[in-house]
This record gives sequence, structure tokens and C-alpha cells, in this order.
Amino acid sequence: MSDDSILTDEFLRQLINVGEADILVGVPTYNNAATVGHVVQTIRAGLLKYFPRERAVIINADGGSRDQTPDLVRGASISDTQYSSDIHALRTLHCISTEYPGEPSTATALRTILASADLLRASACAVVSPESTTLEPEWIERLLRPIYQNTYDFVTPLYRRHKFDGLLIRNLVYPMTRAFYGKRVKEPYASEFAFSGPLGNHFLGQEIWLHEAGRTGTEISLTISAITGGFRLAQSFLGAKPHVDARADLVAAMRQTVGALFWSLEPNFQLWSANANSQAIPTLNAGSEVTLEPLRVNRKRLLGMFHSGVAELEPVLKSILSSPTMSELQRIATLGEDDFSYPDELWARTVYEFAASYHKSVISRDHIVQALAPLYRGRAFTFLVENREASGEEVEQNVENLCLTCERLKPSLVENWNGRK
Repeated sequence: MSDDSILTDEFLRQLINVGEADILVGVPTYNNAATVGHVVQTIRAGLLKYFPRERAVIINADGGSRDQTPDLVRGASISDTQYSSDIHALRTLHCISTEYPGEPSTATALRTILASADLLRASACAVVSPESTTLEPEWIERLLRPIYQNTYDFVTPLYRRHKFDGLLIRNLVYPMTRAFYGKRVKEPYASEFAFSGPLGNHFLGQEIWLHEAGRTGTEISLTISAITGGFRLAQSFLGAKPHVDARADLVAAMRQTVGALFWSLEPNFQLWSANANSQAIPTLNAGSEVTLEPLRVNRKRLLGMFHSGVAELEPVLKSILSSPTMSELQRIATLGEDDFSYPDELWARTVYEFAASYHKSVISRDHIVQALAPLYRGRAFTFLVENREASGEEVEQNVENLCLTCERLKPSLVENWNGRK
């Protein structure tokens, strides 16, 4: 059922003028003038090159940008780019920009895109980040073709990253999503993904829109919804992921990923508690996922923040963690840079005990998520040190070893879910 209550009358008129669409690409924006022009030009090029006979539309859901982002979206063309010479439009490619009501919100932007796809009866839909400066036209085909051919319902990306990029994904979000829900989706919190019309309708009917955790971490909530709904999953290699500044707000990132992941365990207990080993999902357009060019990371700062966090949050951590885990955490907090290690098993036990304490609300749930941040920094330090000289294959194997440890120790979470700490 269409959720058109968040669509303005003017936007509805524009959608009616489009009629129906075979393919839809959504671009959620808020003050992205620096990058959105190139992104929309590339999306247009991808649609015209790979889907010239299909009825296609680009939907820009904007959060009230003050830097002319919507104007740049509407004005973007491929006439003066490298893609123009070999592309010939056989149909009108519509491009619509709308400002959704309320505060800037990824959740509202995605919900607007989903509702638009439903009203236009789109068969295959994709979402593309306005900050994807490495986007190529091929990304559009690699995301949408498996959906349009009705082979899969949900396609997540695989990116080529530096071995020290995506630390939160590799050390926490991917291993735990995989252990909980039994599917090896390497990018469960993705800024690019594609979905079928039926899955889009399924997304619109979920309760994530009613809960703060779901609205804060909408991307991972949609991934979990696709998994738990039994939809057909695949992951497609796209290309290089733009480097993310490691100084970005870690607590905000953890709210968007770990907070939403922990929250999802509540309604899905019967499903995830019965899962044992994980299953691979099909990988399309396989490519090299790890690059090794030089990248400076301030390891010493990570370890210092871990040490100070364990000391300052001791009462909070004691309310969350079991005595054995807390004792081991305090022990490694006394170690210097040369001797420090936050091993896989201790890290997995830590996260599982945080998940159980989140379920039991031993303190404010948001405070639980915040308290995990300094401990994650200790784990990130260990990952950086252990992989300092590692090849791409060795990095991938180390991530796999952590995933297997998380799967092996998962029964401890099930046991602790309704039991004592």
C-alpha cells in the first residue's frame, strides 16, 4: 500500500505526470551542492546507456537544502561530460526534485523515495548517495540489472576500500549482523543499494518508521527487514568507495548502526535465536575489495581514548558487562601500546553482553550504545596493529576469523537474553 501521506500535493502532481516507471533511482540530499551535480550526471548516463528502452525516473528527496542542491539536480545533464558521445536517449528520462516536510532526515528521504516507487509501480529501484564521488555509470547497471531481471529482490554493494577504511563495518556491524541473522551481507549499512517493487512495498509496511532506532539507522534496518522477510539477496561489486574521514562522529555512527542493530533483536528474537551458522549470498561482478596504498591512521589516539574510556566509565561498564568480561577488560586497559591486544573472543563477548544489556535496559539504551564507543576504539587499535603488514587476502581472512568467532559464541547471547548477567 502506498504511503503517500508524506508526499506534498505538488510532488504528487509531478509523479502523476510521469505516469508509471520501470526503473527509479532515488537520491536523498541535504546541502550536497559540492558533489550532487556529478552524481546525478553519472546516474543519468548509467540509465541512458544501460536502460535506454525502459521508462526511468530520478527522484531527489531533499531535506531543505540552502545551497541550491535541488537546482543542481534539476539542471544536471550529460551533454558536457565524457559519457555524452555514446549515449542516445530512446525515452524521456524524468528527473524530479522535492523538498519533503519536516527536519532533514535520511529516514524521511528514503520513505519518500519508497512511496514514489510504489506510486509509479517501479519494478527496479536503487538509492545512490549524493556523496559518491567515485560513482561510475556501471554502478547503475550493477545495482539495477539483477533486480530488473527479477533474479533478486535486494542488492547491496561491495566496495573497494583501503584495508583501514570501514573499520566499524569490518569489526562490528558486518560480523554481528552476519552472526545474528545468518546472511553474509558485507555492507549491511550501505549508502547504495537496490530493491524490487515488492520489497519496496514490504519496507513501507515495516515498524521501523515508528521507532527512533529504526529512523536513525534506516539503512541497516532495511537490510535486516529484507533478510528477515526471506527476500532474495545478492551483493554486487561496484568499485572504489570514497575515503571516509576517520575523525567523523563515532557515537553518531554507532547510533545509526549498532543502536539500530541492537533494537532489531527485540522483534526478531524467534528468528535470530534459532539461526546457527551463516550462509553466503551470491556475489556479482566480483572484484578486488582491498587496496594497500599508504594511509595514515592515529593509532595512539585510539588507544588513549580506550584507556580513558574504561577508567571514566567504570561504573557504567560494570552495570553492562559480566564480572569476568569486566575483569579482562580492566586487565588489557593496563597494557601499553606494544603489548595491547583486544582479541576476537573478548570483543565478541563484549558486544554480546552489550546487546543483552540493551535488551534489558539496565541503563538508558542510548548510554549503552555510547559506552561501547571507547571499547570499539580499543578493538580498532588492535585491528590496525594486527593488519599493519597484512596483504588484502590476509585482512579478509582476519575479518572472516572474527566472524566465525562471533558465530561460535552466539549461544552465550541467547543464554543471557533473559537470564542474569
